[in-house]
Formats: sequence, structure tokens, C-alpha cells
Amino acid sequence: MAKTKPGKKDLDSYGIKGTNKIVRPGDCVLMRPSDLDKPPYVARVEKIEADHRNNIKVQVRWYYRPEESVGGRRQFHGAKELFLSDHHDMQSAHTIEGKCIVHSFKNYTKLENVGAEDYFCRFEYKAATGGFTPDRVAVYCKCEMPYNPDDLMVQCEGCKDWFHPSCMGMTIEEAKKLEHFLCSDCSSEDDSRRSLNSFPVSPAVGKVEPKRRKR
Repeated sequence: MAKTKPGKKDLDSYGIKGTNKIVRPGDCVLMRPSDLDKPPYVARVEKIEADHRNNIKVQVRWYYRPEESVGGRRQFHGAKELFLSDHHDMQSAHTIEGKCIVHSFKNYTKLENVGAEDYFCRFEYKAATGGFTPDRVAVYCKCEMPYNPDDLMVQCEGCKDWFHPSCMGMTIEEAKKLEHFLCSDCSSEDDSRRSLNSFPVSPAVGKVEPKRRKR
């Protein structure tokens, strides 16, 4: 009679080879891409499991970089911005290269120093449709663009809106020296303009296939 193979078992943690770092469900990790010229993939570990031969796999939920999404990278996307996708996979734990931190947008903007392992996420992304949640975000400045945390902005003491120095005819150095700032239009503009405006995030596209991630 053939023996029944023992089932898989869930693990509480996994030690990344060659490091002293421990990965647990809920942690964000950097995973080795098939093309070593590309940056590592970023994923959130949902589950860690071992089979009867002690092969360890992780169930992950992928983060996408803006350039990997439908519509590509746009002006307001930060250099360390990621989208939490609905794309799940099972991957060998051996492809995990390290750990990282994906901050909320609010917490990321409060960081005094952004390290190599710091990222942020403000949108969830549907890989099959190219849609985002939230679908619209507040806009700022005369250029009416969403906030990019990599760009310096100054706040008008009148209307409380935020402005790019370049849009106000200033250099970044000049803006940094300001103690007070009033935009040219704050006395005549309706203060509610920014709150009533919003910026469409999802590109108007049809259904697309999610990107395949090969090892």
C-alpha cells in the first residue's frame, strides 16, 4: 500500500539565508527578480509553509512599482512609492533577499531620514483592471497635482493650500528661506477650491493581464 505523504505545515517564521533577519507573516520583504539588473520585487508575506521535504514557501501579496502599473509612473508618484496589489503568489522562501518597511503615506512624510529599506503606499491596485483605490486624491498648487513627498512645497498662510516653489516663480533655495508665504491668488481665490477638486488616479483603460513574475 502506498504511503500517504504528510501534509504541509504552517510556520511562524523563516530565517533569511546569510543574514540574521527573521521573516514572519505580515512582514514586507525584498524578493530576487529573474532579471538581476532590475530592482528587487517588494511583497507582503501572508503565510509561510513547509512541505514534507522541508521545502519552505511563502504566500505573498505583491506590491507594484508605478512603472509596473497601467499608466506607468506619473509626475506625482514618489521615488519610493508602491501600490499594494491584489496579485497573490506562492514563492520559494529562498528568493527572499531581505526585509523592508512599507509605511503609510502619512507616516512616510514624517520620516526625518528615508533609508534604503523605507517605502510607502497610499493606493491599492487591481492588477487585472489597472484601477486604484482610492480612485481620486486631493490636488494642490496652481498645477493641480497630487502631493509628491519628494518635492518641497510651501503652505500659503491665507488659503492654506500648498504650492511648488517653481509654480510660484521661486527657487527651492528661496523657498527654504521664507518665514511667511502668501500665494498671489489667496485674496481672490475661493478657499474651498482644493477640497472640491480631485485628481483621477486610475487610467481609463480596459482589462489587462497582470504582470507575471518569474523566478
